[in-house]
Amino acid sequence: EENKKYEDLINQVLTTCFKEEKMDKLGLYVSITLTCPSYIKKINNEYRNIDKETDVLSFPMFEKNEIDEIVAKREKNKLPEPLGDIVISLEKVGEQAEEYGHSFERELSYMVVHGFYHVMGYDHIKEEDKQIMRPKEEAVLEILKQTR
Repeated sequence: EENKKYEDLINQVLTTCFKEEKMDKLGLYVSITLTCPSYIKKINNEYRNIDKETDVLSFPMFEKNEIDEIVAKREKNKLPEPLGDIVISLEKVGEQAEEYGHSFERELSYMVVHGFYHVMGYDHIKEEDKQIMRPKEEAVLEILKQTR
């Protein structure tokens, strides 16, 4: 029952992300794995050489300019094609929801949106990049009524 609830929420969030980016008709999808802290730590170490737990990891299949090209063409893929993979630690979602004083659903929604925009090629390390990524995330959360 709980897994179905997560699945419905994740599908709703991803559908909104794809629509917001005008990518909902292109036959692309994102794979989401919900996991535990020890597994996400293993993946983080394996792929990023960072030996610690984290909340969300994103693995894009395309470079940002390739995604821009796909969107510009507006051609639907004949077969569904992966945009990328997102791995989320459910335990971290719970901890952070408590820490930030909002619902588990809001934090999970944020992790999915955040992972989606990383898969899209956005980043938040530099301030100028953060100023592009954050408003996109907030717009999706606003539509979903999952604001802080």
